[in-house]
Parts: sequence; structure tokens; C-alpha cells
Amino acid sequence: MTDPMQPAALTVMAAEPVGPATSPPDRPSLPPGRWIRENLFPNTRNSILTVLAVLIALLAYRGLLNFVFSEERSWIAVRTNLRLLFTQAYPEHQYVRIWVVVGTIMVLAGVSAGIWARWGGVTVKRLMGWLMSGAALIATGVVLREPSVLTDAAGEALRDGAGERVRESFASAMADRWVWWVLALVLFGISLALWLSLDDLRRRTTEVPVSWLIFGAPGLLVASTWVVRYGHYGFTEGEFIAEPGRIVAMSTRLPWTVMWLLLVGCFALGRLARDRAIALSQAAADADDADGADEDAASVLPRRSLAKTRATVNLLWLLSPFFLYWVVMRDPEIDYAHVFSTMLPMGLAFGVAGSAALWWMTRTDAGEFGRLAAMGLLLLAAFQWVAAFFGWYSMLQVARIGFVLLAVAGLLAPNFTGVAAQRRRLVGAWLFVVLLVFYGATVINSPSTVETPTNMFIGGFSVTLLVSVLTIMLSFPIGVLLALARTSRLPIFRVLSTIYIEVIRGVPLITLLLFFSGVVPLFLPDGMELAELAAAIIGYTLFSAAYLAENVRGGLQSIRRGQYEAADAVGLTTVQRTGFIVLPQSLRVSIPPLVGQVIATFKETSLLAIIGLFDFLRMANSVVPNQSQFLGVRREGLLFVSAVYWVVAFAMSKYSQRLEQRVGLGQR
Repeated sequence: MTDPMQPAALTVMAAEPVGPATSPPDRPSLPPGRWIRENLFPNTRNSILTVLAVLIALLAYRGLLNFVFSEERSWIAVRTNLRLLFTQAYPEHQYVRIWVVVGTIMVLAGVSAGIWARWGGVTVKRLMGWLMSGAALIATGVVLREPSVLTDAAGEALRDGAGERVRESFASAMADRWVWWVLALVLFGISLALWLSLDDLRRRTTEVPVSWLIFGAPGLLVASTWVVRYGHYGFTEGEFIAEPGRIVAMSTRLPWTVMWLLLVGCFALGRLARDRAIALSQAAADADDADGADEDAASVLPRRSLAKTRATVNLLWLLSPFFLYWVVMRDPEIDYAHVFSTMLPMGLAFGVAGSAALWWMTRTDAGEFGRLAAMGLLLLAAFQWVAAFFGWYSMLQVARIGFVLLAVAGLLAPNFTGVAAQRRRLVGAWLFVVLLVFYGATVINSPSTVETPTNMFIGGFSVTLLVSVLTIMLSFPIGVLLALARTSRLPIFRVLSTIYIEVIRGVPLITLLLFFSGVVPLFLPDGMELAELAAAIIGYTLFSAAYLAENVRGGLQSIRRGQYEAADAVGLTTVQRTGFIVLPQSLRVSIPPLVGQVIATFKETSLLAIIGLFDFLRMANSVVPNQSQFLGVRREGLLFVSAVYWVVAFAMSKYSQRLEQRVGLGQR
């Protein structure tokens, strides 16, 4: 196995063609002139379409360049307000918490990529195409962009007798843009060197590890902040800073360098752990084959260890948004007197009593009494919420949540009956959930020590990312349950899920957001509030779950009847059949529409401004243009926001394509 982090220059693949089940047959490359004739100008009609498409693309490219690099554009507004756009008014003296959050994400991303990713490589032929395209794009842009406006010593534009702006000559403009010419020539030179040093077969079969590109491009960008004079811009203590001729501030380039090192280092550690586990497992399996013995624990143990590591990383991903937001960024001021007098005893009571109840319900002789006990817990939990709605008696909300979770655990208890290890696993999971719920309730209900000018301590892209991540995490399991209910044989579940899905899909998203933000708080009991952020997440989650349910239902309908019959034949329960056979196949088929829904959810967070949240779009559209230094400067911020949205959506789309290739979607 080739390690992409090794210093080898290139990895050479086998030259023999592979079968049609893995990839298309290898075919020699066409000469450039022949490729152009066959693909762009094969006949008169296609030639006309090619010319028209090129002209339209050049006009659009020219318009974009002239807009971006126009002297009328005030990009200094975006540069100065980058921190405001991404984290709103988070206090500068506590900004280290932001870097802790980013560092945690980098660590998890690096480890996950190391133990999960199978990126493979990019052929030299494709890499040459990228380099050539980049060089052509840069050179074309240099030529298409109109010459710059001449200015006087005070920086004012010079005008002729007719009042028009005076621009430099075309030759002077080309000379002033020598840096871009050099960059285009460097890219073209690298591509040409690869073309001349390798023959056609090696260009098609030699690969560069994808990890080099994924980590190398950000590394070059981070390294450039130490040498390139991008300028020093910021907004500190009510004062705007704009120093265009300086190196990026140390408070920016040093943290980003550390973030990149964390990402690469954790990727290397994750890849080392994965390769070591695979090597140990393979060595043990080879030893068993040599001895003529069956596969024993020595070969299974490394793979189990790797599986546990992956499960742990996945669990950390699920918990990280809640911990990073409510603990790290909020810095809650916990009332320990209340913790020791109320929360700790209540948590111990739920943990001990719930463990005893679950242990009893998972006995082999519990039978129907265990199921009746679970239904009793469900009725008790429902009664607690009815009592809260009518105000019959007071009770902490965390206690009502505890009753609901205990009822859910009781309903799941029959699946863990019999085997002692499974019973202990259920009890351990219950204790872990109780710990998370009561700890989370403590930190969420504790006031934040972060002081900002607004009622929210964070905004901008951070809120956009938080809402989209939490919405995706919460709506996915709800959507799966709704899809299973809609395809269920039980009429009550099928009818209820169908009504929910059709009603939610028939209501605009903005209506749901306004409903949970302005209407639901009117019906809450005294002393219970619904924060704007929570209202937005609930609205987005319920809306996204309905669409996810239909995407998953499409995958469920692709499962043939024989799969169900085979599961019944081997004696699997309904839960086992669904979890081990039906859902894995249906979710695999549903990857394209699911990723499309995820991208749509991320972009729909731009509606947060309507209910009063300072999201990414609102910061660029309303906050920055209202600053006294940048009154009316709106287009630049909107273009920057659009670019960020496109980058994130494009990254998710490309990851979806690689995920489809990894699971073999579309292959037989």
C-alpha cells in the first residue's frame, strides 16, 4: 500500500487495463489537434455552438473581471470586516476560543481523513490539464481586463476634457501585470515539463497522491502569508486599520499556520494508525493461512481496534458542535451550588433507577411485562409534558427530557435481551446519555461570560455554519424514521408520517421560521423561553427532515422484495433487518439526493436574517454597508459571500462524487 505522505515523487500504477467493473478500459490519448476537431468542431452545427459558447464565456469572464478589479470597488470594506463577517463581534481578548474551535475541527478532520479517506491519486494527464487550464485562464484574464485608471498624487482619478476617466495604454497595462504573466508562465512551464518528460502511457498511468493537492494548496496559501504583503486590515477598539503594504498580522498568520500543521499532523497519525492496523491484521491472517488454521482473534483484533477508533471519531464529530458552541465559545458561568444540590442528585437518580429498570427489562424472562413497563414509561413521559403544558405542577425541563429518554431506552430494551454483554452495553449507553443530558442542561442554562454589543455573542458565517450543521445532524435521523414510517405496514405510522411530510413540504420555509420564532413562544408555559437560535434550528430541522424522508424513501423502494425474504429466512428481527440489510443499501442509493438536500440546507440558512439573526448574508448586506466608513458598499460583500457559499457547496459536491465512487454507486 502506498502512503501518500511518503516523499516518493510519483506513484506508478500497473499498465495493464482493468476490468469494466472497476473503471473504463485504458485508451491512448488523442493528439491535441485531433481532440479539438473531434470534440469541439466535428461538424458545422457543433462548430457554431462552440464558437458561440466561447464568446459568451469570454464576455461573462470579462464582465466579472472588470467588476472585481474596477477602481469603483471598495474591497477594503471586506478585508477590514473579515472578522466581523465570520464571527461578528466576538471579543478580541477571548478570540483564542475561536482558534480552539478551529483547531478542534482541524484535529478531527485530519484524523478522520487519515483513518477513513481513500482518495487515491490524480493522473499526470489530468494534472497537466488543470495546470494548462489555469495558465490559460490567467493569461486570458490579463488580456481581457480593461486597463487601469490613472490617478494623481492624491489618489483621485484623472479625467479628460469630456469628464471621462483616463486609462493607461494597453501596453502599459500588460507591463504592469507582469506578476500574473509570470504565474501563467510558471503553470504552463510545469505542465510542459511533465509533458516532455513522460510518454503518453506514463502520463495516463502515473498518479500524484490526492492528499498532496488537498493539503499542499492550503499549505502554500498559509506559507504565502509570511512573505507576501497582503496588507494589514482590521477593526479594533472602534478604529479601522487599513495598511495595504504590510505583511499579514502575526495574530492571523501564526494561528493559521498552527491550524495547517494540526491538520497535516493528525492526518499522518490517522493514516499511520490505519495502515498499522491493516498490516497487523494481514500479517496475522497470513500466519493463519500458513498454519492451515481459521482466522483467529489475532487477525480480528487490529480490525476491531480500528473500527472502535472510527466509531470514537464519529462520536466526537457528533458531540463537537454542541461542546464547542455551548462550552468553549459561550464560556458558561456555572452555578456549582445548584449543580451539587439539584442537578447531580437528579442525574444520579435517573442513572441508577434507569439502569435498574433497563437491566430488569432485558431479562430473558421479562417477556411481555418488559414491553408493558416500557409503554408505562412512555405514558409517564407523555403525562409530564401534558402537565407542563397546562401548568399543573412545576418540574425542571431536564427531568421531563430524562423521562422521555428513559421511555425510548425502554422501547429499545427488547433488542438487547438475553446476552449479558448486550445488556451491559445498553446500561452503559444509558449512563452516558444521562451524563450528556444533565451536563448539557447545566452549561446551556448557565449564563455566558462573553459580552458583545448584541444579544447574541456570535454571528456571521459561524452562525450560518452552526445552524446548517445542527440542522443536518438532527434532520437526518428524523428523516430516516419518517421514511421508515411511511413505508411501514402499520397504517397509523404510515398515515401520520405521510400527513407530516406532505404538510411540511407544502409550507414555505420562511413560514416555519416565522412560526417558531414569533408564534410558538406565545404558547409556551410561564418561565419557558425559546431562543431565536433554537427556533431557527427547530424550523430548519423539521423542514429538512420532510425532504430527507422522501429522498430516503426513494432508496427504500429500490430494495427488492427478495432482500426482505432472505432476512426473514435467516431469522432476523425487524430492527436487525432494517439496520443491517435495508438501510445500508437504501442510503447508498440515496447519496446523490441526500447530498443535494444538504447543500440546499446550507444555502437556505441565508433566510436567518428574516427572523433577526446576524447570519453571513445579513452581515454583508446590512451591517457592513451601514458603517460610516463604508456607507453603501454592498456589492463587494455580496460577491464575497456568494464565493464562500459556492466554495462550500462545491466541496460537498466533489466529496459526494468521491463517496459514490468509494461505495461503487452506479457500478454492477
